[in-house]
Amino acid sequence: MLGTYFYHEIIRKTIISFGTLFNNISIRHEKSDGSILDDTKVGLSYGPMQKFLAKIQEQSDLTRSVAITLPRMSFEMTTIQYDSTRKTGVTQTFKANDTTDNKTKKVFMPVPYNIGFELNIFTKLNDDALQIVEQILPFFQPSFNLTVDLVSSIGEKRDIPIVLDSIDFQDDYEGSFQTRRALIYTLRFTAKTYLFGSIADTSEGLIRKVQADVYADTNTKTAKREMRYTAVPDPITAEPGDDFGFTESWEFLGDSKDYSPTRQEDI
Repeated sequence: MLGTYFYHEIIRKTIISFGTLFNNISIRHEKSDGSILDDTKVGLSYGPMQKFLAKIQEQSDLTRSVAITLPRMSFEMTTIQYDSTRKTGVTQTFKANDTTDNKTKKVFMPVPYNIGFELNIFTKLNDDALQIVEQILPFFQPSFNLTVDLVSSIGEKRDIPIVLDSIDFQDDYEGSFQTRRALIYTLRFTAKTYLFGSIADTSEGLIRKVQADVYADTNTKTAKREMRYTAVPDPITAEPGDDFGFTESWEFLGDSKDYSPTRQEDI
């Protein structure tokens, strides 16, 4: 187990997917007649809030020609925590077809983890901050599903709920009129993702036939066998991920025999 190398980049993909939700937000300033004065796309970077606050404080002199551009947004991953409410059986597995070598793989059920994120919004004007916040909040009620390709080799895509947990506000403004003001909105989110372990080849073949015998009573030792139900994929050569159907058939028997899976015949 431990020591077997694997890396599905699930946490990295979750971070990137979370950031893409907010990379196309803009604000507008209008003239008194209602015409658009400017339309500014809000920059987005990965990093802690303290880093951007320190940058603003270092360049707090408004007479300087260079300063960090506001409005601006930053986000960061803050926590990773196991979610026991979404736990499944630790020994449960499923089979999947590896798209790289077309082999059948045995995959253990994923482990549920919650990844915490913070989205920080920095603005000079409160109206700028409200424009940004109002473009975000309507999509979270309180969650927004994001489809993430967790394990691309087996085509494992899942809808990851991004839950909005809380919203905080602070006005980081101290000093004289020459001091730069920074309004900060902090939105905290939880991404309910799944982590997969190593993926191994399986010696077991795909199930290509299902057969069930129906008896007249629950005591199969004394009851007569009435009929047999059989289902096979159509086409029989279908692989996981293919578009296929099933061929079903019923066979009426009315005997006292039993089917032996080891001998694969009625006895």
